[in-house]
Amino acid sequence: MKTALDFSEIHAGMLAEVGGKAANLGELTRAGLPVPPGWVLTTEAYRQVALDLETSGEDLAARARRHLLQAPVPDDVREEILKAYAALGDDVPVAVRSSATAEDLPFASFAGQQDTFLNVVGGAAVVDAVRRCWASLWTDRAVAYRESNGIDHAAVRLAVVVQAMVDARVAGVMFTANPVTGRRHEAVIDASPGLGEAVVSGAVNPDRFLVFDGRILERHAGDKRLVIRSLPGGGTERVETAYDGLCLTDDEVLRLAELGNRVEKHYGSPQDTEWALDDDGRLWLTQARPITTLYPLPERPRPGLRVYFSVNVAQGVMGPLTPMGQAAFRVISAGGAGLAGHAPADPLDGAAFMTSSGERMWIDLTTAVRSRNGRAILPRALTLGEARAVPVMERLFEDPRLSLADSSRRPFLRGLARFIRNVRLPSRVLTALTSPRRALALTVRLGEELDRRLRVPASATPAQRLDHAERVLVRTFPLIISVMPLAITGYGLFALASKLSGVPTNEMGDVLRSVPHNPTTEMDLELWRLATRVEPEPFKELTVAELVRRYQEERLPPVAQREITAFLATYGHRGVAEIDLGVPRWSEEPAHILGVLANYLRMDGDPDLAPAAQFARGEREARAAIAHVAARARLKGRWRAAVVRFGLGRTRRYAGLRELPKFYLVKTLAAIRRSLLVVGEHLVARGVLDAAGDVFFLDLRETRAALSSSADLRELVARRRETYERERRRRHVPRVLLSDGTEPESLAQPAADGALTGTPASAGTVTGVARVVLDPIGAHLEPGEILVCPSTDPGWTPLFLTAGGLVMEMGGAMSHGSVVAREYGIPAVVGVADATHRITSGQEITVDGAAGTVTLPS
Repeated sequence: MKTALDFSEIHAGMLAEVGGKAANLGELTRAGLPVPPGWVLTTEAYRQVALDLETSGEDLAARARRHLLQAPVPDDVREEILKAYAALGDDVPVAVRSSATAEDLPFASFAGQQDTFLNVVGGAAVVDAVRRCWASLWTDRAVAYRESNGIDHAAVRLAVVVQAMVDARVAGVMFTANPVTGRRHEAVIDASPGLGEAVVSGAVNPDRFLVFDGRILERHAGDKRLVIRSLPGGGTERVETAYDGLCLTDDEVLRLAELGNRVEKHYGSPQDTEWALDDDGRLWLTQARPITTLYPLPERPRPGLRVYFSVNVAQGVMGPLTPMGQAAFRVISAGGAGLAGHAPADPLDGAAFMTSSGERMWIDLTTAVRSRNGRAILPRALTLGEARAVPVMERLFEDPRLSLADSSRRPFLRGLARFIRNVRLPSRVLTALTSPRRALALTVRLGEELDRRLRVPASATPAQRLDHAERVLVRTFPLIISVMPLAITGYGLFALASKLSGVPTNEMGDVLRSVPHNPTTEMDLELWRLATRVEPEPFKELTVAELVRRYQEERLPPVAQREITAFLATYGHRGVAEIDLGVPRWSEEPAHILGVLANYLRMDGDPDLAPAAQFARGEREARAAIAHVAARARLKGRWRAAVVRFGLGRTRRYAGLRELPKFYLVKTLAAIRRSLLVVGEHLVARGVLDAAGDVFFLDLRETRAALSSSADLRELVARRRETYERERRRRHVPRVLLSDGTEPESLAQPAADGALTGTPASAGTVTGVARVVLDPIGAHLEPGEILVCPSTDPGWTPLFLTAGGLVMEMGGAMSHGSVVAREYGIPAVVGVADATHRITSGQEITVDGAAGTVTLPS
C-alpha cells in the first residue's frame, strides 16, 4: 500500500487516510489555490508503528510518546519518505507538520495540539521529524483536548505533511470572519516579518488589519520585536529586531483578503488560514481549517440585518434542544403569535419571529429594535429577566443599519389590543386587586383545565397522539399566559409602592422574601421536608446508582419508597433543562433527586438554618420590610402608607405566581413526552427506530410521515444525536446575535481587571468559599458555600437550600435564580460576565447582592 501521496492526489474525503490538515491542503491544491508543493505520509504508516500501543490507563501520554520515539520505522515506510522527499528536489527545506484524523474538523480545529518542525533539510532529518510528529499526537495538551471534545484516543491516527518551505518576507494568519465579534466576511489579518511561526506561536505582537467588503477598516501596527528566520542547512533562528511601520502595503492586505474570500467560497464556511508572502510578492497558502468557535447563523434568514435574542439564555438552558424540543417551541410560538392576531398558516412552522441556530431557539427582535414602541418596551422587559442584554440593545438602537423604520403604530396597537383582550388582562387585574381569593382560585381552575386537556386515552393511536400533541401545544401558551396578569399586578403594585414611598425597588428586596404560591419554592421545601421523614441509613451508606436501582425495584425502606413516589407524582414532570421535551424527567431518571436527598441527609446542620426555618424567618422579615416602606410613605401622607400596605400585601400574594406558567408549561411538555414515547415504541416495533427515545430526534412532521412509511430513520437519528452531542460541548452561547454573525456584546468595552460586576438580584453581603457548578446533576454544596453557575432553571434550585450566596453569568432581577435567591434570603448577583471562568472553586469571594459586585481575593 502506498503510504506517501502528493497533494494533488488528495481530496477532502480522505480524512481517515491523510488527516485534517493534509485533506485541506489537497483540497486547496486541487482547487487551483496557491499552495506550496508537498506530500503526506498517510495514517497507515502511523498504524504500523503504533500497532502495539495501549491507549488507556495511567500515564497514557508519556507511555505513548516513549513508544513512538523508540519504535523502529519500518523499512518500506522509510524508503517511501526518502523517495517522496527527493521528488521535491535536492535537499529542499521543508516544513514537517502533524495531520491527525481528529484535526481541522468542523467542530474542533485542534490548532496547535500537535507539533510542527520548520526548515527541515535532508532525508534523515525528515525521517526524524516524522517520528517526532507521531509522538506529538500524545502530548499532554493533545490528550486533554481530545478528552474535552469527547474523541476516543484509540480512534485517532496521525498522518504527516511534508511541504516545501516558503522563503517568507512576511507571513501570518488570516481569519475570513472576525473570530472575536463573529462578523462574517470581515477578514482579520495578523502579519509579521519572517516565518509565520512568530505569529502562530504568539511570540510577537503582529500588525493587525481588518478588511470588509474591499475596504480596510482598521490598521494597527504591532511592535514586531522578534523575527523567526530559516537558517542555511536547516533549523530556524529567533532574532530580536526593531521594525517601524506596517509590514504589508494596502494592496497586499486587499490581495490577502481576496485570497481569503476564494478559500471561504470554496469551502462554503469561514476559514482560519496561514499564509506567506515571498520576496517576489507572491502569496502562498500554507494551511486552512474551519473556524470552529463561531456561533452558527440562524435559520430562515430574512432580508436585511436581523437581531436575534436567545430563548435558551433567557430560560437558563445553555445546552441544545432536541429536534422535537425545537419543534414544540415552534408550535407553542404559533399559539403565542395567535394571541396578537399573527398566527402562522401552519402551526408547525412556528411564529415568524421564531428561528433556530446551534440547536437552540432564537427570537427575531428586529421589528421591535427598529420601532419606537419596541425601543420603549424592550429595555424595560429585559431589565426584569436578562439585564445584561439591555446595554447591548441600547447600543443597537444607535446602529445606523438598524435605524427606525418608517411605519405606522397602528399594527402594534391592534396586536396589543388583541393580546390584552385574549389574556383578559383588564378583568384579571381587577380580580387581583379586589379579590385575592378569587384570583388564586382562578389559578387552580386553570391547572385543572390543563390536566383535563393533557389526558390521552390509552387506546389512542399513534396518529391520534400526534394530533393531540399538536393541539395541546398550540393551545398551551394562551392558557398558561393568562396567569401572568395576576403576577404583573403584584409587581406593578411593588413599583407603585416604591414610587409612593420614595424607597428604591432595589432596597425593597426583603418584601419579596418567602412569598407564597411559588411552585418551585414549594417543591424545594417539600424535598427538604422529605429528607426529614425518610429512613436515613440507605442514603448515607449507598451510592446514588444503588439508590436508584432499589427505588425502581421498590426495595427502599417503606417510608422512603412511599414518600419519594408521592413527591415524584407531584413534581416528577420537572428536570434539568426541562423546557426541552426531549429531556428525561425526574420521574424517569430519579438519580438527581435521590442524590440531593443523600446530600441533605449527610449534613449535620444547625436547625435554625433549615429551609423551613429560613422561610419562616423570611416571612417575618418581609412583614418588617413592608412596615418600613409604609412608614417611609407615611412621611409623605397618611393615604400613601395605606396604599403601600395594600399594594405590597397584594405583591406578596401574587409574586410567586411568576413561576406558575413555567410550571404548567413543563407539565404540558412532560405529558406530551410520555405520549410521544408511546409513538416511539410503535416506530421501534415497525423497525424505523432503534429505541423509543429516538423519536425526540425527529420533528413532528417527520414523526407523522414515519407512521405511514417504512423508511429507516436510524441513520438520520444517529447524525442528529452526533450534532446534539457536539453542541452540548459548546462553551459559549451569545445572548444576542446579528444575522451577519456579530455578537454585539463582544463589542462592549471590557471591565477593569478583576472587577466582577453584574445586576443586583438579592440584597445582602456574604463572604464564603466559591463552588463553580456547570451541571447540577450530582453537584454538592456544603452549607454556606457560594454557588457560581452559568444560569439556573428549577432543576438547580435544590442547591439553593444550602447555598450561602449565588453568582450567575446570566439573568436579570426577575430571572428564575434571582427570584428564588430572594425568597431564600441569600445574597445574589446575576449577569456577571464569564463568572464561571473568572472564579474558581475554593476561592473565598464576597458577594454584595445590593451593589451587584463580586470581590475576588487580591
